Amino acid sequence: MPMTTSQVLSSTSARSAMSPALIVLTLALLLGIQPITTDLYLPALPGLTQELGASMASAQLTLTALLLAFGVSQLFWGPLSDRLGRRPVLLIGMASYVLASLGSAFSPSMDLLIVWRAVQGAAMGAAVMCARAIVRDLYTPVQGASVMSKGLSGLGVIACLSAPLGGLLTALFNWHAALLALSVFGALSLGLIALRFEETIPARNPDALQLGTLVRTWMVIVRNPTFLAFTALSTFAYSGLFTFLASSSFVFIRVLGLSTTQYGMVMFANSFIYVLGTFLCRRLLLRFGVRRAVAVAGVLTLTGGGLVAALAFAGVQSVWAIELPFALFMLAHGIHNPCGQSGAVGPFPQAAGAASALNGFLAMVSAFATGQWLGRHMDGTTGPLAMGILFWSVMITLSAWTLVQRHGKS
Repeated sequence: MPMTTSQVLSSTSARSAMSPALIVLTLALLLGIQPITTDLYLPALPGLTQELGASMASAQLTLTALLLAFGVSQLFWGPLSDRLGRRPVLLIGMASYVLASLGSAFSPSMDLLIVWRAVQGAAMGAAVMCARAIVRDLYTPVQGASVMSKGLSGLGVIACLSAPLGGLLTALFNWHAALLALSVFGALSLGLIALRFEETIPARNPDALQLGTLVRTWMVIVRNPTFLAFTALSTFAYSGLFTFLASSSFVFIRVLGLSTTQYGMVMFANSFIYVLGTFLCRRLLLRFGVRRAVAVAGVLTLTGGGLVAALAFAGVQSVWAIELPFALFMLAHGIHNPCGQSGAVGPFPQAAGAASALNGFLAMVSAFATGQWLGRHMDGTTGPLAMGILFWSVMITLSAWTLVQRHGKS
């Protein structure tokens, strides 16, 4: 009989001295660092671009460079955390994040801002990678999907607040204030890790950083069909979301005429729907299991992405023509994301850091390529946004209905 969320959380008591509530709070902050780092500054992006006299392509690099560094850094953080433990890596990563956030807030040029955002992305990689590994340290794969969805509910709450706060800070002050807020979030998270977080890794691997061990570990991981199935799902899901994140501020503010505050409320609505999706995820997991839950979410994804594209290509350019169907995509994302992330790491209890790192790296490489494509094709219409969402919706659905059904062991 499937375990309830409370039973899953209480089952960690023998393996961790931290309370279930503290574990979920820690996961929420570590996972939430990604949306707050990307979403909070999105309302400031058009104004930032104008003040620094930069092109739209350069502005896109502040996001894509961050995500590329985020992905690549995890290949280093993952094995390092398997060798030293999660706590030391988190302390180093979060301290670096605070420093990079301060550098970003006071950057005098777009080039320097891109550099600091890349450093910020590398530091962010430590937080998100460790969060996924912590779930595998403490839970079985099936339990992990439920707990991950709980942590991602917290991520959704942070994401709900990020864009409206960024829009408000930009409207009241400027883009510097929006980026400065990230250093405050980083400092609070660093304080929690330093004061309350306890090591979760079952046993450190003294050989984790040796080149031969790394190569053998990665080869085992990439040959595992369950890892590939869930990594495809999580990678495609994030790429679809990133398509929206990277293009929406220009589309909604410059093309559709929203203010920064109004745009922040649009992002709030998307994040709120995502939170609802994580709650739906837990109900579907208890009732149907991972594979059937993901299959149901695939229907929502394909319907939402198809409607976004159909309305855009029919010439309907309005906020609601994007937002209403995209709500279905975000609801499904609340199911695909926790199932994909926990499922990819599930087969590797002794190498959770390395598996988490590789999963994150592949997702960010895809997001970087998506950002480069968007930077070349943004044309002052909703077309590129709609085309990108349609493409990734199809890829998400195909992976959910084929790869996960065949290899996603429940």
